[in-house]
Amino acid sequence: MMADSRKNRTGIMGGTFDPIHYGHLYIAECSRYRFDLQRVYFLPSGRPVHKKRDDILDAVHRLQMTRLAVESNPFFGVSGVEVEREGPTYAVDTLEYFRENRGDREEYFFITGADAILEIMSWKDVSRLFELCEFIAVTRPGYCFDRLDRVFKRLKPEQRDRIHVHETGGILISSTEIREKAAKGEPIKYLVPEPVEEYIKIHNLYQPVYCNQQ
Repeated sequence: MMADSRKNRTGIMGGTFDPIHYGHLYIAECSRYRFDLQRVYFLPSGRPVHKKRDDILDAVHRLQMTRLAVESNPFFGVSGVEVEREGPTYAVDTLEYFRENRGDREEYFFITGADAILEIMSWKDVSRLFELCEFIAVTRPGYCFDRLDRVFKRLKPEQRDRIHVHETGGILISSTEIREKAAKGEPIKYLVPEPVEEYIKIHNLYQPVYCNQQ
């Protein structure tokens, strides 16, 4: 009997995850199901290049909350490679790391929001990035595709074919909303998994006192 030569399909979902919430988890699960991914890795960023906030929570906390959030799903995993890397966080470096450490056994699918794809031509070594992975561009119902179409027209046909637009149902949760609620002492239950909620309470995260100490 011939061995199955089909590669494993692996999702890579980067983000600040400050904090991770049910919206992130739902997008990852929908993408896993839709694209037949055997595994989805969450990668909290170290020093995200495109984030303008200068008050991002310490990476140790964001990494631990991500681990707590995914532990109940056997198809999810967490990698700290972007947190451990010195310097700014670039997607191409992360994909190179996965390729070098896992060989050619995997097909990689980079899960990101459709708005991030609008800036893809400014990403580091974008031509190499298209060689390393395909993209899952997540949208919500009612998303306006006009700007996305303009980006697609600037891409080579083989690059355009490696971007898959994926519309998910709307779980309208934002990390900003959660941080603001936590800072005011308002409930965040049902916005984040219970272990994450407890972690935020135990470590007094997003409280003004904590922020002033950073």
